[in-house]
Amino acid sequence: MYLADSRAGAPEAAAASAESAAPPRAGRRLAAVAPTVLALGTVSLITDVSSEMVTAVLPLYLVAGLGLSPLGFGLLDGVYNGFSALVRLVGGHLADRGGGRHKWVAGAGYALSAACKPLLLVARTLTPIGLVLAADRTGKGLRTAPRDALISLSSTPETRGRAFGVHRAMDTAGALLGPLAAFLILRATVDGYDAVFMVSFCVAVVGVLVLVLFVPGGPAARAPRTTTDGTTTPAAPTASATPEAPAAPRPTLRAALALLRRPELRGIALCALLLGLATVSDSFMFLLLQHRLGVPDRWFALLPVGTAGAFLLLAVPLGRLADRAGRWRVFLAGHGALLLAYALMLTSWHGTALPFAVLFLHGGFYAATDGVLMAAASDSVPAELRSSGLALVQTGQALARFVCSLGFGAAWTAWGDRTALTGSAVALALCALFALSLRPARRTPPEGTV
Repeated sequence: MYLADSRAGAPEAAAASAESAAPPRAGRRLAAVAPTVLALGTVSLITDVSSEMVTAVLPLYLVAGLGLSPLGFGLLDGVYNGFSALVRLVGGHLADRGGGRHKWVAGAGYALSAACKPLLLVARTLTPIGLVLAADRTGKGLRTAPRDALISLSSTPETRGRAFGVHRAMDTAGALLGPLAAFLILRATVDGYDAVFMVSFCVAVVGVLVLVLFVPGGPAARAPRTTTDGTTTPAAPTASATPEAPAAPRPTLRAALALLRRPELRGIALCALLLGLATVSDSFMFLLLQHRLGVPDRWFALLPVGTAGAFLLLAVPLGRLADRAGRWRVFLAGHGALLLAYALMLTSWHGTALPFAVLFLHGGFYAATDGVLMAAASDSVPAELRSSGLALVQTGQALARFVCSLGFGAAWTAWGDRTALTGSAVALALCALFALSLRPARRTPPEGTV
């Protein structure tokens, strides 16, 4: 049962039937999200426990354990964060083409990522590790756009920022628990890395099972529609045309790419790409903090907890703020927080509060940008091409971050970490200024229209 967002003078309605609308109550707002969002949030929470267990120890495992240089790590980190860009469009297209296949395409992605975890037990050199990480990120690429499309389709335009905020908060709860679990496993076992990879696999399997059993698919995942008189009705299938409405666009690759002709979506995609070129990856951020502060190896796995904790605290409030004050303002403000984190690490300050301040700003950056970007992009994409449209934005951003990881790793190897971070800070400031001039128009098109 869906709980629709209520406004002053608007009735409270259930998505199951139009007759279930209750009398309007002035001044009341029902701040709730669809069960689909909560179910997907649970899947993401469990999956993030699994993936963040690996992510928390992977930088140290590769650099300290296997002796990779910053350039070699930058290559693998680029693969880990950017390879999914090559398959996100495929995942988005398959989900749209199937007319309700979002759940199963996402499930295939989750299953593929889960299968890669035990393979890290046997991959000990650069090439096999790169192949395993590429396969893992292929799974992420397949699932991300269909999952975000399900969240968008199960929410009303007025509450998408909140819905994505709730999902990202649950996702980040897993990101908070994953490093803690990895830290405890490393302390309790002799062969700690292998134990982390195996436990991560078991947890990932549970996430896949929850998706299969509890996440609805097809029309059941859609939000109720609000009519002109303020009542809500169940969502109609978007593939069928009515005498009053134009035929829905056919979900083809050509139609998906044609979405970039829309000025709003094109501006969002371009800004996400530019800002991604100056976004230093999480792993490099944590390595920079360890290098600056001399954090012992045994405590390294706890650094992601700071970012995840701030993300968890701020995701829902910033999602609600984006619905009210404007998603683009919040999105750009998040990059301002990241720029401030860069600046703090470039100062001569070495106080004990430095890591807490940097990690808080880092988490705030994600809370203000991750779900908010998808909510903003959803406003410019028709429902029939929702997965494909979101995949276009995600692809540009992921490719940009892939390039950033390669460039940052090369700059660190050649000139040192401080010079590499200075270059990233300058690039981020310039890209943010340019993004201000490309600010998309704030407009919400009707659902299911081009």
